[in-house]
Amino acid sequence: MGKRLVIIGNGMAATRLVRDLTAMAPGAYEITIIGNEPRPAYNRVLLSSLLAEDVTEADLSLQNEAWWQARSVTRITGCQATGIDRAARVVTLSDGKTLAYDRLVLATGSHAIRLPLPGADLPGVMTFRTIEDVANMRHVAKAGTPAIVIGGGLLGLEAAHGLAKAGACVTVIHVMDRLMERQLDLTAADLLRRELAARGITVRLEANSQTIFGNSRVEGLRLATGEEIPAEILVMAVGIRPAAELAKATGLETNRGILVDDALTTSDPLISAIGECAEHRGIAYGLVEPAYEQARVLASHLAGQSAQYEGSLLATNLKVSGVSLFSAGDFIGASGTEALVFHDRGLRIYKKLILQPTEQGTVLAGCVLYGDTADGLWYLELIRGQTLIESMRSDLIFGRALAEQKAA
Repeated sequence: MGKRLVIIGNGMAATRLVRDLTAMAPGAYEITIIGNEPRPAYNRVLLSSLLAEDVTEADLSLQNEAWWQARSVTRITGCQATGIDRAARVVTLSDGKTLAYDRLVLATGSHAIRLPLPGADLPGVMTFRTIEDVANMRHVAKAGTPAIVIGGGLLGLEAAHGLAKAGACVTVIHVMDRLMERQLDLTAADLLRRELAARGITVRLEANSQTIFGNSRVEGLRLATGEEIPAEILVMAVGIRPAAELAKATGLETNRGILVDDALTTSDPLISAIGECAEHRGIAYGLVEPAYEQARVLASHLAGQSAQYEGSLLATNLKVSGVSLFSAGDFIGASGTEALVFHDRGLRIYKKLILQPTEQGTVLAGCVLYGDTADGLWYLELIRGQTLIESMRSDLIFGRALAEQKAA
């Protein structure tokens, strides 16, 4: 009989942990997963594609039933963990049942943030986080339906793209001076804004939302300037908040998220946390790749191997409304760095590489690519490896094939 491992959270991080742990230490744990959504784990990254009807709900499934059965994982769905007795090592569920554990992992994810605007509780105002959210948006979004998305970050633009493909007339409201400010510089963001406009999506920058108005349901949004924008559907996509309430109530140390060390262990040595609910060295990552990296390290740790998580280098590789984007590292350029820029306006291609001098030589510190992202992962390898780039500097901006050929 293996040790009893209970995982609270049935999402992408939890699934990856099960995959890695059962590969590293098959049979070492009796694994039980608790999820409050009424379905098995699915790929949230594809929600915008589901909204746009580019994929089906079945395509979002992370693993099939046979995969879970082969690993002897007990899954409890549609049920919430409501309490943790750390002294007795017992988890209480919303149906009154209890589960004993030897090791406990919190992979509770995050909550979509809802702005406390007047009218935010009107029907037709929603977030974009779950399959149910997509179903609600589809129900309302018909051809010509006026729709507003508050939030011009990654999640907001994914929602806007999906609504536009469904036929809605979409306006994106963003408080910042550019779209996707965490991933793009001003030039790349302006190129994206123009592309979205060409596809029928209106973008309003430096716009402050004041009031959501309507009688029996949402009818529009009033900005701080007094301007009113009509809408029959309003999506708040302004970020996420780590789901750390259960951990806090249990007495674990929390800040914005659940505090973990380099082994992903909380203030209780028998409890770990990974994914969007975890805060490591002051950072709560809201992306899939850091969650997967954490899952791999924790799996190694649980399997008795030496493993440390030292943080993740953030990189974004995606398509927004059909436009390829990539960014990694310091794409703005800190003091003392130098920027290499290539911009072909006719082809709508933009590349910026940030070079940083070190005692050993010049390295690549970051990049942002728009329109042509073929070499994005190679640039990421150079950034992570702190590779010296002097020998290929003159050709670096043109990509791997030419740069490595000239450097050879």
